[in-house]
Amino acid sequence: MPHIQHAPVVRPITDVDIPAAVETLTRAFADYPYTRHVVAADDHEDRIRRFQELCLTRVGMVYGRVWVADEGRAVAVWAAPDQDPSPAFAEVGPLLGDLAGDRAAAYESAEQAVAPYRPQEPAWFLNTVGVAPEAQGQGLGSAVLVPGIQAAAHAGYPAFLETSSERNVKFYERLGFEVTAEILLPDNGPRTWCMRKDPR
Repeated sequence: MPHIQHAPVVRPITDVDIPAAVETLTRAFADYPYTRHVVAADDHEDRIRRFQELCLTRVGMVYGRVWVADEGRAVAVWAAPDQDPSPAFAEVGPLLGDLAGDRAAAYESAEQAVAPYRPQEPAWFLNTVGVAPEAQGQGLGSAVLVPGIQAAAHAGYPAFLETSSERNVKFYERLGFEVTAEILLPDNGPRTWCMRKDPR
């Protein structure tokens, strides 16, 4: 019997999905140029896990929207402009600083370098997205991103993201994003691209 590729089932996250989603994000970012640069090397994976869990549960699930596919093997976390996420960032900011450890200065300088290129107007901001390594190449990444892209367009907002992987740039371009800035992060940081997709 040939294996039939079924369209991924994408749905909003529920509390039951959190452990699988956190695990997916942790594995997806275990060796990512940006997080390598801004998160301490000691206990790196545990720091990444806590970092991603904060983004998922304190920002995305409270102030934005989160979708999962394939039982949490793909997850996309968005901050949406309908409510102001400042309280979450005020709460999470110091925790992220702690998680950065001896890379806290690099984290600060990276944030400052990218800040001028972020949208000044309300926008849907892709906080984090990941696909479990063994599930890559099956269309899960684009499937889990489409609901957020469509919701942003439907509400008349641009969608915005940052990536430190050149391979990801091509992937997002296929989804209709355009590069708006290319930044070499200070302190020997990785090249980082800002990308946005305006509502039609």
